[in-house]
Amino acid sequence: MSPTTSVVPGSALRASRLPPDGLYEGPRELRRLAPGQPDRPYALFGVRPLGPLIGAEIGGVDLTRPLAPAVRAELDRALLEWKVLFFRGQHPTSAEQRAFARNWGELETNPLLAAGDDPEVARFDRSSAPAFENVWHTDVTFRERPALGAVLQLREVPPYGGDTMWADMAAAYDNLPPRVKARLDGARAVHDFVPGFARFTPEERLIPFQDRFPPVEHPVVRTHPATGRRMLFVNTSFTTRIVGWDREESDRMLRLLFQQAHVPEYQVRFTWRAGDVAFWDNRATQHYAVNDYAPHRRVAERVAVAGDRPR
Repeated sequence: MSPTTSVVPGSALRASRLPPDGLYEGPRELRRLAPGQPDRPYALFGVRPLGPLIGAEIGGVDLTRPLAPAVRAELDRALLEWKVLFFRGQHPTSAEQRAFARNWGELETNPLLAAGDDPEVARFDRSSAPAFENVWHTDVTFRERPALGAVLQLREVPPYGGDTMWADMAAAYDNLPPRVKARLDGARAVHDFVPGFARFTPEERLIPFQDRFPPVEHPVVRTHPATGRRMLFVNTSFTTRIVGWDREESDRMLRLLFQQAHVPEYQVRFTWRAGDVAFWDNRATQHYAVNDYAPHRRVAERVAVAGDRPR
């Protein structure tokens, strides 16, 4: 990764350069679908895109009732194509939220998070405890099999703020310079729960989980098991180093890759109302909960679906 020079040799303009590894303006490839995948309409519910790439509101689906097989199949296609789906005004109970998530597989719990009234539902009550959610991350990549996805409901919303943002990590990979893609081919990175949780969790609470969650390795670029798309799979919360690289090169590359989630063209931002539900593909996205609502209360409940080993 060399510095970017803006002047052609022999030009009358003065010589100039930008620091290496920055984010640069210019056209970006915004490809929502996998190569060769047709853009088909949806027959069983409404889809309102929130942008050209990621995020869509779904209308005409009641999450408090069992899904018909055909609706479940079409929602799965929508999830793969839009990466995060939003359902307004649903207000599911914990049991209904769990039942909806189970359409995509077995559920998993995270013992490092507080539970709600149901032990399979994590609760994020930001009324008094300090909030540390405002960092781009993919959930539980410190597991050997990180979550497939998550279903999040806002039980209580502040009078302003508290949005959540998602970023498409397939688009982030698509737009890397060819020399960076070549350098990352076959690279693996270490993921560890300690740095992500040590910022807001007492050390004595984390120590008992060190044996249960040892550091794991995942590909820096994973292949989506359903779409075949290649995606960046490193994140600020849990990725500590690239295996076999010296520390300076690893840190420099990870800084570059972490920045990719910050590109607005790859993002969607959702403003919540109480009872809204978001369902996202954790394999293909990162997310960021905007921490701009203090001193008001924000209560969210999340159910996670167990995933596969990244490849």
